Amino acid sequence: MVGPRTRWGLLRDFGFRQLFIATTISQLGSQVSLLALPLVAVLALDASNFQVGALTACGTIAFLLVGLPAGAWVDRMRRRNVLIFGDIGRALVLGSVPLAWAMGALSMIQLYLVALVTGVLTVFFDVAYQSYLPHLVGREHLVEGNAKLEAVRATGQVAGPTLAGVVIQVVSAPLAVTLNALSFAASALFVRRIHTREELPARTRDTRLRAEVMEGLRFVFGNRLLRAIALSIALYNLLSAARVAMLLVLLARELHLSAGTIGIFYSIASVGSLLGALTATKIATRIGQGPAIWVPIAIAAPFQLLIPMAQPGWLLWTAACAYLVISCCVVVNNVTQVSFRQRLTPEHLLGRMNATMRFLVWGTTPIGALIGGVLGQLLGPRPTLWLAAIGAAIPVLPLILSPLRHLRELPTLSDREHLLD
Repeated sequence: MVGPRTRWGLLRDFGFRQLFIATTISQLGSQVSLLALPLVAVLALDASNFQVGALTACGTIAFLLVGLPAGAWVDRMRRRNVLIFGDIGRALVLGSVPLAWAMGALSMIQLYLVALVTGVLTVFFDVAYQSYLPHLVGREHLVEGNAKLEAVRATGQVAGPTLAGVVIQVVSAPLAVTLNALSFAASALFVRRIHTREELPARTRDTRLRAEVMEGLRFVFGNRLLRAIALSIALYNLLSAARVAMLLVLLARELHLSAGTIGIFYSIASVGSLLGALTATKIATRIGQGPAIWVPIAIAAPFQLLIPMAQPGWLLWTAACAYLVISCCVVVNNVTQVSFRQRLTPEHLLGRMNATMRFLVWGTTPIGALIGGVLGQLLGPRPTLWLAAIGAAIPVLPLILSPLRHLRELPTLSDREHLLD
């Protein structure tokens, strides 16, 4: 647990600093893989639009398959150990891609399996990560901790795609995945250096997995603010997954852009994530914590309409700048609502709350990716992007129809009972 604040804030704390460094390394590698894996499918294996959508779905379907029990399992374990295991596992699985490619044995089946297993490990890592942070820094520092870690993720999103584009052009997409595998291995080493270790959670004699899962579901669905957030983000991710799956196809296959140009496009777009992470706390202070959750989603909606207009030339960079604004808004929303969830939840329920929320909000992602793949196959990538953009206003509705629209200060653990119904 961190001590008194200094001008460096949480970075003065050894444990948080190790997590910060580990996140920096793994996020940079992840951005390379995020671009490299679909390009392996498109360029090396000549995958169809539907196959690209299916590959995207495999990366996130784990949230549907193991999302709920993952929270109960994580609440039974030391979360630091889950982080280390998740990093090492992902390093080994991703390392199989360049190995198979070098042997001439790489196939779409392997890419599906790699995406699926990596996704399962990511579910456990993410649930443990968000549940470990309150123990590591204390609930009073959660907004600062989340903002700093979001800044790391955003910085990786800015530098990662450009690096990915260069690496892919120089050594090919399959070999570029090696960088991601090495980044996860390095991340595990830094997480292992964290001295702040939890006691093994106490278990009651008659505790069953199903009962623990239901307790997490009741906690989330029993709070009207958490319900509104879950529904909004689930809808947003459904539409976003369809957009993400087909945007890369549009850029690579229809516009015939090089990997380097695609990398620059995503880097420009990701500057918004960094801006969002740096300004989230100030925005929440200025407009209120509740509006800081719904206003960014409302602002992002009209900018979605510029994405399908991408064409070689100035329209391409207009779309990238629109993506920049969207990314900024999403991160402001994310920092605010994740910090709220962590402050609201009792220690023994953190894993299950995070798993339930991830199940609800990320469980729509594989569905959206498959819908995007099907529509992309039937209509083409650009019409699919138009449909996703037109629907972008829908996720705002659950938020503005809830008390979030006017709450300047969101409730914490001590007063959460006032929001149960």
